[in-house]
Order: sequence, then structure tokens, then C-alpha cells
Amino acid sequence: MLKMKKYSKWILSLMAAGVLTACGAEDATEDNNATDSATNEENTEEYEELIMGFVPSSDAENIADNAQPLADYLEEALGIPVTAQVTTDYVGLVEAMRTGQTQIGFLPAFGYVQAAERGDIEVVAKSIRFGSGSYVAQYNVPADSDIQDFDDLVNSEGLVWAFPGYSSTSGYLFPGVEFLNAGIDDLEGKFQHLEVQGHDNALLQLLDGNADFATTFDDARGNLSDEIEDIEDQIRVVGYTDPIPNDTVSLYGGMPDDLKEDITNAFLSMEDNEEALQAMHEIYEWDGIEPAEDSEYDIVRDAYEAFEDLID
Repeated sequence: MLKMKKYSKWILSLMAAGVLTACGAEDATEDNNATDSATNEENTEEYEELIMGFVPSSDAENIADNAQPLADYLEEALGIPVTAQVTTDYVGLVEAMRTGQTQIGFLPAFGYVQAAERGDIEVVAKSIRFGSGSYVAQYNVPADSDIQDFDDLVNSEGLVWAFPGYSSTSGYLFPGVEFLNAGIDDLEGKFQHLEVQGHDNALLQLLDGNADFATTFDDARGNLSDEIEDIEDQIRVVGYTDPIPNDTVSLYGGMPDDLKEDITNAFLSMEDNEEALQAMHEIYEWDGIEPAEDSEYDIVRDAYEAFEDLID
């Protein structure tokens, strides 16, 4: 009997300790929840305004004004003021997003890959153009050129290659990778490089007789059709690269997850807002938006790695 009483006291002691532990755990959970809630509120309060970053394009000189309907749409959807800002180039936008000064960025495929490598940047959506979430680069030659296809480019010597810039995904990186895959180890030894800053300028080099071929996005000739009505008769396309994922809606990863989710949903629901979608068409000729994942841009990473030393 004495043993039973002894064990009973021991069991009661354990039960009491368990109750105290449970109470302590419950209090700790409540404290943690309160802390998490306060942290989330703090994080949200950090973003009393969201900055949406753009870079100028050839057909959007007044990009900030054109972007206002989109900013208004996002502001209404998110309940946070949204301001459109224009940077001088993609390097400036990548840096602003890397440091969290800009929370939403419209980055091309290569710009996104650079940004994700250098900072906490996440892709959440990509553009749709002509019914597709990807595009190709094209090889252009003068209409009277003897070059008929990609193989002719590979097998010719001393050709002058006009391209927008070394960091251009469609203007240099993807065509460059295809030349490497075709067995050309030394591109600068094979071709005379003519970097001209812009797809339009690359095509103009063909018309001016300064280059034998030019690489641009598909179909860059349309940018010049108002000025040169017969440009499609003056410049032939002799080949295309593999598909390249379209430009992105990318977010600064340091934002709270619920805010990133809200921004993503707002963009993916944008097709229901004709004015906002029209704004994106005027800025970058987007016809729509669809979800995007980081893995889709691995093909761009491969191209970047092949020319990383040249670009950086």
C-alpha cells in the first residue's frame, strides 16, 4: 500500500509537470504567433510603396506615363501605392532589385538570370507574344546575299557580324551558342564583330552595307517597317535559333511571401483588366501573361555561362 501511494505521488508529479509544460508550450506558441504576426506586420509596413522598374524600349519613350494604368491596377489590387520608375538600362534595374530598392521588375530572360545569380530575385510570370511564352532569334542577311542558310554562315570566312550587344539574349548569346555547337571555337577569330547597341541598328548595318549578317529577335524588321516599307524585301531571314523563354515579371525575394503571392495573382489576373493589359502592350508589346518557373531559364543560364567572361 505504501508503494502504491509512493507511485501515485510520482505519477501525479509527472502529470503536474506535464500540465505546466503544456501551459508553457502553449504560452510560448502564443508568444511565437504574436511575434510572427508582429514581424509580418512589420514586413508589410516596410512596403508602404512598391516600386515597379522598367527600362526604355525603342517604342516606349514615355514609358512611365504608359505604365500608369498598370500601376493604378496593381495599387487597387494590392492596397499599396505603386510607382513606375525607368532605369537607364538592365544593369541598373538588376542592381535596384538586388538591393531591394525596386520590388517588381520587367526583366528579359538574360537580365533575370543575372539578377537571380546576384541577388534574391524570383521569376513569377512571363509575357505572351503572338500566342507564345517563348520566342526565337533570327539570322538576317541582305536580300542579294549569297548566304542561304545557317550552314553557309558557319562555312564562310571573314563575315562581318552585326549584333545589338554582347549581353543581348537573342542578339548575341543564343546565336553565339549555336555557332559554338556548330564547331566554331573562336567566334571573334571567325567573324568580324560589329556591336551596334540595338536590334534596329543591327539591321540598318545590313542596309548600309556595313555587315554581312545580323542577329536579332524575331521579327525585328517590323520595328523599321514604318520608316522602310519594303524592309522585308531588302532583308532576308536565313535561320532561327532554339526557343528562348519570354521576358519576365520578377520580384524581390525579400518581400513577405503573402505579398509576393498577392502581386503574382494580380499579374496573372491582369487579362481581366483591359486597360492594364493595354498598358503592357504599349510598353513592351505584351499580349498576355502566364506563370513562369525558374527552371525554364536554365537554357539561358547555359548561354550565359558560355560567355560569362566576355559579358562581365
